[in-house]
Amino acid sequence: MSQTRPSSDPVEIDASDPLRLHDVDHVRFYCGNAKQAAYFYAWNFGFQVEQYRDLTTGSRDTASYLLRQGNIRLILETGLTADHEAAHEVVTYGDGVKDVSLTVNDAEAAYEQAIRNGAESGYEPIEETDEHGTVVRAAIRSYGRVLHTFVSRKGDYGLNAVRSGGRFGPGWEKVDHFPLNEYNRQNPCGLEFVDHLVGNVELGKMDHWVEWYSEVLGFKLFKHFDEADISTEYTSLMSKVMDSGFGVIKMPINEPAEGRRKSQIEEYLDWHNDTPGVQHLALRTDDELHSVHELRRRGVNFLKVPQSYYDEVWKRVEALGWDVKEDHEKIADLGILVDADDEGYLLQLFTQPLQDRPTLFFEIISRRGSQSFGKGNFKALFEAIEREQARRGNL
Repeated sequence: MSQTRPSSDPVEIDASDPLRLHDVDHVRFYCGNAKQAAYFYAWNFGFQVEQYRDLTTGSRDTASYLLRQGNIRLILETGLTADHEAAHEVVTYGDGVKDVSLTVNDAEAAYEQAIRNGAESGYEPIEETDEHGTVVRAAIRSYGRVLHTFVSRKGDYGLNAVRSGGRFGPGWEKVDHFPLNEYNRQNPCGLEFVDHLVGNVELGKMDHWVEWYSEVLGFKLFKHFDEADISTEYTSLMSKVMDSGFGVIKMPINEPAEGRRKSQIEEYLDWHNDTPGVQHLALRTDDELHSVHELRRRGVNFLKVPQSYYDEVWKRVEALGWDVKEDHEKIADLGILVDADDEGYLLQLFTQPLQDRPTLFFEIISRRGSQSFGKGNFKALFEAIEREQARRGNL
């Protein structure tokens, strides 16, 4: 998913379209131990651990932690009972994304419209209210294990307040003291918002979900990449990028294509119980060099491309009419990938898997006009992924 609006801009809510999406409200992860996972994302990626819900706040079935950086909000959630859905899903899939939540004007109206458009219910509207305001949530099922929860907010829980670090909703408590929060304020990583969010689906199902996003949520096809665009000597895949409009949300959907060996999509599905799900989040920064340098300093492991990549990349970008302003030598030293299209250029880099199963990673991306997804880097990127697959014995 992608959003182009700066996180500091106030949101003007338009009530005329129930499926007008205003923001990625949050991305919810199911985790085996959310408290420990919060330390991982706080240290490695600079997130503030801001709010929580657990036994001490009256939550009897889950413990949840709200992490924020810029306009990125992650909820890490653990089931506290053996029969909770989160506990079952962690056993089945490992830690990973369960829910991509979307801010709307009226969650109940958005849910009802999506159901009329053919969506399957995830859960019916739930209203939480206290003296500070109201949050309403309702969910539909997308591919595999993924939910899209519609969220509407009123009072002190309004989106503008939440984007500024206000209380997330009834039952959430502010974290009084978390040592890494002050460290992260003094040593920012510079991640600002979710640029896009990529889903992996089974062979032959990409077009089904493209149609689903079009008919249910009103998305439009933004870009299309086939096996000729995304391939190496051994593997390939196909991808279509769906766009919600208004510069808010973009969601690429990947499926495997025929190849001599197992593609990254097939590896994902193998280790995700043959179930579609979210493969990676692309997080936007305005300063790719600073962000990657700081993340590397904190111990984040990124995919590696050979130095020979830089023998050609500057010519390729300049041939498209763009002069990369950032320091070329530092880009190469940090291993950052560069690409361009007719609108500008971009800088990007992909982490290695964030957990033991190879089912989730982050992309760090900075755009200098380009609205593409690094097509010129596909071959180098996929060869780097294949080297890691081979190390894992999964190629």
